[in-house]
Amino acid sequence: MISSIPCAMANLLVPDWPAPARVRSLQTLRGAGCSPAPWDSFNLGDHVGDDPANVAANRGTLRDHLPAEPAWLKQVHGIATVNPKNSPNLKEADAAFTRDAGVVCAVMTADCLPVLFCDRAGTVVAAAHAGWRGLAAGVLEETMAKMDVRPGELLAWLGPAIGPSAFEVGDEVRAEFVAHDSLAAQAFVPHAPEKWLADIYLLARQRLAAAGVSSISGGDRCTFSESADFFSYRRDGVTGRMASLIWLAP
Repeated sequence: MISSIPCAMANLLVPDWPAPARVRSLQTLRGAGCSPAPWDSFNLGDHVGDDPANVAANRGTLRDHLPAEPAWLKQVHGIATVNPKNSPNLKEADAAFTRDAGVVCAVMTADCLPVLFCDRAGTVVAAAHAGWRGLAAGVLEETMAKMDVRPGELLAWLGPAIGPSAFEVGDEVRAEFVAHDSLAAQAFVPHAPEKWLADIYLLARQRLAAAGVSSISGGDRCTFSESADFFSYRRDGVTGRMASLIWLAP
């Protein structure tokens, strides 16, 4: 579902993946919000310089589509467990998971890769923020370990991130991934002296597949090039943030 009614209905995308009926997920887009440029317009980030009143209005609009206020994170390395008692409180983590119905896990991005997880039985869900550093450090594998489900029973959805034609990185980034897995070299294309174009979607698929996940959906959008739909830090510098959200229905 996509809306274009400013400050009345959130601009949302429903992920296309084979999650069980009990698992609900949403991806916000940048339009139909209250924030002015350069955060225009459905900015959900309260740390990017936007007027807090605009952020609150946008979050309030989003809240109308959710069973509860999302468990907003202060995104640093780590995995947070969220439940009905602690979900309203700010947590410092790069990912969150829950087994409780009605608790909304969320991550915010503007080029980094958001990954949503659930199990085939619909008993646990998670949301992870995977910038290249977090991806290289194992945030996806750590999230899966916290979910405590056999990897073959997990489903993953790769949300909107910077695409392989726009994500320029240095030699040190390539070297870090290749040191972990030589197959990661397939995700890097020479671009300039000591520079490469990196495919963060392929890198994530490789890490997930190596961990035993066979059902991986999404991973076909580009936040940098699709300016009408997505915020991009690399493209704009000062900009808003989108949210990727997941929860269990009762």
